[in-house]
Amino acid sequence: MENGIHDSVRLLAEGDFTHIADSFANAGFKVRLPARGILQVVSSSHMLRRPRLLISVGVHGDETAPIEMLAQLLAVLERGPHALAVDLMVAVGNMAAIVEGKRFIDADLNRMFRADRGDLASAAEATRADVLMRATAQFFAGPDADKWHLDLHTAIRPSVYPTFAVVPAVIAVTRRDALLGLLGRAGIEAAILNTKPAGTYSAYSAASFGAASATVELGQVGVLGSNDLGVAAVMAGTLDRFMRTGRLEADEARPRVFRVAQELVKQSDAFRMTFGKDTQNFTALPPGSVIAEDGDTVYRVGGESEYVVFPNPDVRPGLRAGLMVVEER
Repeated sequence: MENGIHDSVRLLAEGDFTHIADSFANAGFKVRLPARGILQVVSSSHMLRRPRLLISVGVHGDETAPIEMLAQLLAVLERGPHALAVDLMVAVGNMAAIVEGKRFIDADLNRMFRADRGDLASAAEATRADVLMRATAQFFAGPDADKWHLDLHTAIRPSVYPTFAVVPAVIAVTRRDALLGLLGRAGIEAAILNTKPAGTYSAYSAASFGAASATVELGQVGVLGSNDLGVAAVMAGTLDRFMRTGRLEADEARPRVFRVAQELVKQSDAFRMTFGKDTQNFTALPPGSVIAEDGDTVYRVGGESEYVVFPNPDVRPGLRAGLMVVEER
């Protein structure tokens, strides 16, 4: 341990996969380290059709609980690498921001997984997104297989549902249903279907490779080494079983499903929300009520109650300042 942080957690946060890469290589896997913070482990047999699982953490540098959770899972696999039954890619997103305990250095990395980055093209996060996108394309370009991507986060605000996910609606219906089943087994309480274009990592992997992808929120932001991992315990167990068996257990559990009704885009520095910063994710607003004002633009709830998710008036103009969702009937 160093400063109260286990070595396995520290190494993952730093993107150092040296020891675990050697362990998998010695067990007969093909191992690639395309860049710092990226590990790919695939079967050396061309006869096996294994699921391909991408797990990403640290896309926001202050969201550290998933780093601790994943470090524990990888430490166990490192001691018994032959147990791995999926082809696995692990990506640590914004290592520089993790070191500084900040959400990002120049700009939000989870808005960079797109071709058009406007005036943010020179941001440090744009360069990192390019690295991650190239490695993801290489990983998912292998033989035909079920492709999965869980991008693990924690939310800034408390939430009515402490664990929830955003699922790109572009995912094929059968794969989306399988993904909702995985999320339900993992203890995820709510899932939001997003039909809007997004520059997120999970939206990129879903649209570009047909992966069953989700941005998964596991509790709230916390200091590395000091997180309560109880909220993520069911997800940890589900991932451990999936990585060791390559199969999903039969289970009828499903999260409550919502869909995006409208995006709140901050057009100017005049943007103001009508509720305070202590408002929880999934707080309900009644029909017709004002959500936010931005100069002459007024955002209102439609004809049925809508729930606010990810409200953040402090983003740059031009970026999403929140989602309004409705529950699927």
